[in-house]
Amino acid sequence: MVLRKTSKGQWNQNMDYVQTGIDRIREGLWKRLTGYRLGLLSNQASLDSRLNTSGEVISSLLPGQLKALFGPQHGFSGEAQDNMVETDHSYDKELGIPVFSLYADKREPLPHMLEMIDVLIIDLQDVGTRVYTFSSTMLNCLKAAAKEGKKVLVLDRPNPLGGAVVEGNLLQPELYSFVGPYSLPMRHGLTMGEMARIFNDIFGLNCDLEIITMNGWHREMLWFETGLRWIMPSPNMPFPQTALVYPGQVIWEGTNLSEGRGTCRPFEIFGAPYLDTAAVKRALDQEATCGCQLQGFSFRPTYHKWQGELCHGFMIHVLDPHVYRPYHTSIALLKAAMETHRGSFKWKNPPYEYEYKKKPIDLIMGNSSLRLELESGARLSLLEEKWERELEYFVQWRKPYLLYS
Repeated sequence: MVLRKTSKGQWNQNMDYVQTGIDRIREGLWKRLTGYRLGLLSNQASLDSRLNTSGEVISSLLPGQLKALFGPQHGFSGEAQDNMVETDHSYDKELGIPVFSLYADKREPLPHMLEMIDVLIIDLQDVGTRVYTFSSTMLNCLKAAAKEGKKVLVLDRPNPLGGAVVEGNLLQPELYSFVGPYSLPMRHGLTMGEMARIFNDIFGLNCDLEIITMNGWHREMLWFETGLRWIMPSPNMPFPQTALVYPGQVIWEGTNLSEGRGTCRPFEIFGAPYLDTAAVKRALDQEATCGCQLQGFSFRPTYHKWQGELCHGFMIHVLDPHVYRPYHTSIALLKAAMETHRGSFKWKNPPYEYEYKKKPIDLIMGNSSLRLELESGARLSLLEEKWERELEYFVQWRKPYLLYS
């Protein structure tokens, strides 16, 4: 079922829906996997359109062929809340096979994990933002599979933010990390399958890579138009609305403002005990909130930053996702918070996603000069002019890797 927007802004329903990679496997492409020993990298959001897990689909169609399961950050079942909270290896009693954590003491599949399979199937729901570790986990899998001579099959899924709009500066090579393995903009407009094609080529991996593309998805399509049910790909990504704000709101992870962890609406809600919301709003340019509205909001995080303390801040309501530009809005909010709270505002110190020296905000924003320019009071329009040129280059550069019109 696809929800299509009418001229009056309402959503209509019809009986089509986007077919993801696992849907296409279920509908017949499973036959090409007959006879192979299979591994599956997935989590709780890896469901087909009938809400069956990818593991259930594959094991029922190809009984006995699934030999190992792999889980990304937050665990195979998505139970681990925070960054740098590792999950243990485990065992699937029903299938009688191991579950290997790729967010443990090692973050890539080791040779002994891959020797029991011929094909590694990757089925993960990305959120359309560079600062999300699933793409790094996929890259590590491509590297390991190429080294061990194993095939990788990526079952593609929608980018919930669509694939037409890109935003932000490109990540600088000196800041490559587990939250940014390559020079992509913050809002990259790519699917996991398209990123896999980029990684395989740019890093010269020569991995035996195949993408099972979606049916019915196009680049202008946001999540609400896919007809698919949203299942949290990670504990602090509860709604499609969370994904909409995340390309901007993730920057608060590099500051002493709460990004809303410990509330029911992380990333949509943000603030700190010291924040003067009226002063922040006065410092904001009117264009900073195009497509959204800021609601003054007070909250007490139940864990993480400012646990148990009364925080003052905002909740972002996205009114028009086609107009709203999350990176622009959040950078503008960051600039206003810095200027109005010079004595209280702080950058977060390392570590951040296994980087122990570089500032988390630099890893997140992808360019340390951006932090320095914000500290010096540079105008946001001048900063954006610089990365607009980068984006124009990126949009042209990515074209050979795109799988959807």
